[in-house]
Amino acid sequence: MTRILWLAACAAIFLSSCVTNKKYTLLQKDDVNVKDLPKDTVVRIYDLDNYEYRIQPEDNISVRFESLTPEEYDIFNRNMQQQQNQNLSQGNAILIGELVDPQGEITYPVIGKVKVSGLTVYEIQNKLQQIADQYLDSPVVKVRLINFRFTILGEARKEGTVILGNNRVNYMEAIGLAGGLTDLADKKNLKLIRQINGKAEVRYLNLLDENFINSPEYFVHQNDILIVPALRQRPYQTYFGKNLSLVISSLSLLLITITLINSTN
Repeated sequence: MTRILWLAACAAIFLSSCVTNKKYTLLQKDDVNVKDLPKDTVVRIYDLDNYEYRIQPEDNISVRFESLTPEEYDIFNRNMQQQQNQNLSQGNAILIGELVDPQGEITYPVIGKVKVSGLTVYEIQNKLQQIADQYLDSPVVKVRLINFRFTILGEARKEGTVILGNNRVNYMEAIGLAGGLTDLADKKNLKLIRQINGKAEVRYLNLLDENFINSPEYFVHQNDILIVPALRQRPYQTYFGKNLSLVISSLSLLLITITLINSTN
């Protein structure tokens, strides 16, 4: 009886702390434990949305004008050489970039305010190109969004805010940039807080399902906050698992004591 109780206790601890492949493997499609998956062939095809981020107020964009116009006559020149020699870190991006005001506009000498909110980076580039053509000799305009970011918290290997290099990044890429998720992350119930038009929307993501590729949350939006919860096994593996040998020894001592007491009666 003592041996049975001891084995049952160990089995309960072991099973309660296990994380199966179905809770670990991303983007599953009934193929988690299939051994003979087809090789060197296209299994499925998904049509991705043509997602393009549209600039919002308080965004920070980099606008560069290059032309043959002498510097003293270039109304768009804003110490371009100094900008080119600086790294676009989060700190100096605030000084270098053009901050979109609450009305969705940026301001330039002579031409005044230019509406950019609601436009994609390429649409802004074309709009400014048309304006520059009126004032500069053979101008080339380059526009980039330099504060596109998302924040990941919880069971991620590197919590914090991630600055993204472009504005078309899906969540698989974004999580990879954050170092990936821990083994104890609950990949089926991630909480996404998305800011849209002055409101914060709360959504839940299931990264274990391959159909996530077709969801509107597949691509990262500006200022997204992703909160990764932990599996219920986390307390066992984080706290209890580290002292498993002590627990087993204590259980063994307890069972031996009970056996001795019973034998003396």
